[in-house]
Amino acid sequence: MIRFGIIGTNWITEEFLKAAQAAEHFTLTAVYSRTEERAREFAAKWGAATVFTDIEAMAASDSIDAVYIASPNSFHAKQAIVLMDGGKHVLCEKPIASNAKELEAMIAAAQRSGIVLMEALKTTLLPNFSAIRANVSKIGQVRRYFASYCQYSSRYDAYRNGTVLNAFNPTFSNGALMDLGIYCLYPLVALFGAPKSIQATGVMLDSGVDGAGSILLSYPDMDAVVMYSKITSSALPSEIHGEDGSLVIDKINQPEKVELRYRNGVIEDVTRPSAQHTMFYEIEEFIRLIRSGERESAINSHAVSLAAMRIMDEARTQIGLVYPADIE
Repeated sequence: MIRFGIIGTNWITEEFLKAAQAAEHFTLTAVYSRTEERAREFAAKWGAATVFTDIEAMAASDSIDAVYIASPNSFHAKQAIVLMDGGKHVLCEKPIASNAKELEAMIAAAQRSGIVLMEALKTTLLPNFSAIRANVSKIGQVRRYFASYCQYSSRYDAYRNGTVLNAFNPTFSNGALMDLGIYCLYPLVALFGAPKSIQATGVMLDSGVDGAGSILLSYPDMDAVVMYSKITSSALPSEIHGEDGSLVIDKINQPEKVELRYRNGVIEDVTRPSAQHTMFYEIEEFIRLIRSGERESAINSHAVSLAAMRIMDEARTQIGLVYPADIE
């Protein structure tokens, strides 16, 4: 069994723990929160024996082997490095860091401690992403990748009424690009590598984060277009265009239907069945790495995470989106 601690007591952690119930070698032993009352409340709900309010104590504990980090983005790097220096494997919610500089420091910590560090970006570990990867050659020479993830945030209503919650607060390295745009960019990099150049535009909000944006990415023989928003919604699917046909993906963040549409009009459904809780696959991969003695996922690799982060860094530079973490 891999004994897990968790950092964060929000809805994403709840979803993580629901998914983890199907993982054979997962056991929850510890909960970290900034307040002891909340830590004990959450630990009691999920059956964890130990609570922490001090990250150094958590890192030094012999009651846990690995930690799932789901704190605000701006805390990821500092918490992860302390834990990895304490010998704890780290599965870190996306985006894994505020910027590439932080991520480079996290990777260095993982390497010197000889432990697993993986970004919890579920898309690329889902069966239907495997279906995309397995079938993309059927559409011939790829000429364009298009991905859209636009979902009106439930927290934007509060913003419009004058209350800036964490989701729209630059202090926590938040905004549309970091929250939703990454779901468009990470699969792109996993499939096609880093681009030659990018051009980014964004809609900046008064709070100092982006509400929406678009990025055009240039490759030697193709281009990519991604659109993302937290202030509007869209039902557009995502597509990969080839000279012989297209791959149509219903939802880039969580593909549930994948079709090949050939130029001759033939449609081939290549959808694969998926577990009820889609976060299961990232947990399964992370545990497999620990148990096998591997130190890095071949899918959600350090290189893919770093390339995606560097794209976001450049995009933020172009649209003037700066976080406190960038200047620390």
